[in-house]
Amino acid sequence: MDTNKKKFKLFDAVLMAVVVVMVVESVAPAAAIGPSQFFWWFFLLILFFIPYGLISSELGTTYTGDGGLYDWVKQAFGPRWGGRLAWLYWINYPLWMASLAVLFVQIAEQIFKFKMNTWGSILIQLAFVWFVVLVGNKPVSESKWIMNLAAFAKIVTILALGGLGIYVAATRGVANSFTVHSLLPQMNLSGLSNLSVIIFNFLGFEVVATMADDMDNPKKQIPQAIIIGGILIAVSYLLGAFGMGAAIPTDKLSASSGLIDSFVLLIGHMNWFVVLIGIFFLYILVSEMISWALGVNYVADYAGKDHVLPKIFGKEDAKGMPVGTGYLNGVVASILVIASPFIPNQDIFWAFFSLNVVALLLSYTMMFPAFWELRRKNPDADRPFKIPGGKVMVNLMTWVPEVLLILTIIFSVFPMNSSAAEVSAKMPVLIGTILTLVIGEIVVRYAEHHAPQATNSESSESIKAHN
Repeated sequence: MDTNKKKFKLFDAVLMAVVVVMVVESVAPAAAIGPSQFFWWFFLLILFFIPYGLISSELGTTYTGDGGLYDWVKQAFGPRWGGRLAWLYWINYPLWMASLAVLFVQIAEQIFKFKMNTWGSILIQLAFVWFVVLVGNKPVSESKWIMNLAAFAKIVTILALGGLGIYVAATRGVANSFTVHSLLPQMNLSGLSNLSVIIFNFLGFEVVATMADDMDNPKKQIPQAIIIGGILIAVSYLLGAFGMGAAIPTDKLSASSGLIDSFVLLIGHMNWFVVLIGIFFLYILVSEMISWALGVNYVADYAGKDHVLPKIFGKEDAKGMPVGTGYLNGVVASILVIASPFIPNQDIFWAFFSLNVVALLLSYTMMFPAFWELRRKNPDADRPFKIPGGKVMVNLMTWVPEVLLILTIIFSVFPMNSSAAEVSAKMPVLIGTILTLVIGEIVVRYAEHHAPQATNSESSESIKAHN
């Protein structure tokens, strides 16, 4: 009976990783780095992604609770830090949803050649948000076809963009200069803020580890799926980025419309194929939010039931689905969508998306120290997969990616020069990040104060031990 149940093969794990992790709308922000992005992709693949993938494999096979990242941080540093992690991991999602709702309308206007007024745009964005919420509150078995179709749409879009880019480069030349000098890092600190997008594009592989119980040999399959999936995704991003680099000069690349702009310029005009790609892109935006809903919602739901987030996060329906978190996603995203016309920023998509990226990266800054602490606290734990090497290797795997995470967050939120463009782009993200952390601390302390007495006492002891 058990043999029949274990049908989650390596191919399934790799496909899942590609579908969940590959974020098509972030190709343009990464491409905005310029030709030197190719250097940064390889640099971060080696120094960030490989340690991150191996650590996810070890933690996911050693600590198999439903809480994932939350469980790891809580076991390492106590419930209060677990609550902070759960808050940041959750809040990135409604921020991301709001950014994609804005982008959805922008892309629809671009491919169908119409212009919505403010309130019409808000209504469509709200429809996007609540469609995602309602479908995301359903069991994954009822929406599996959405994920399969999303995989097809992503693959077609990236292959088309890369293929057209190669064809145009061979026949007409490219819009950017791909020389040895341009491919090397440029010492432009303000431009390094987009490095956070490359790291963002690698995150989410720990989800694969949650399938360990359904695998024949998780010790081999999980690290293989993470490494193979990561390489496939990196190649896909690079292919898409080359297509954009062939089509649009870096200084004219828009973070929001760059994908469709690239197809128009590569083909030469708006035609049926560009419209079809645009429709695929709209579908990808919706399906992406649905595919991430379960992972984010379950972590927040788990934290809510564990009393480190308010109990509304732990509200479930008759099928055990985390609808409390799902509806909170919709409420927060709706507030942001309604407020967006009154925010003084030229690119609302990029403002929300940047804050979403920073919130998610902040949550992962807790993962690497948690790995280090759990290795120290539980040296004899049964580890089905264990990163080889001694203390030196563990320290390298922990602190190199941790430093890279912290540096990219700093580049993303703090103005790197005093120019008006840099200050106006970064200040909303800096203010939003501070507000996110302050509100999160209030929420975590509120949940802690209102936790049942037994849990509260246990939490207090853990907090004293770890704080």
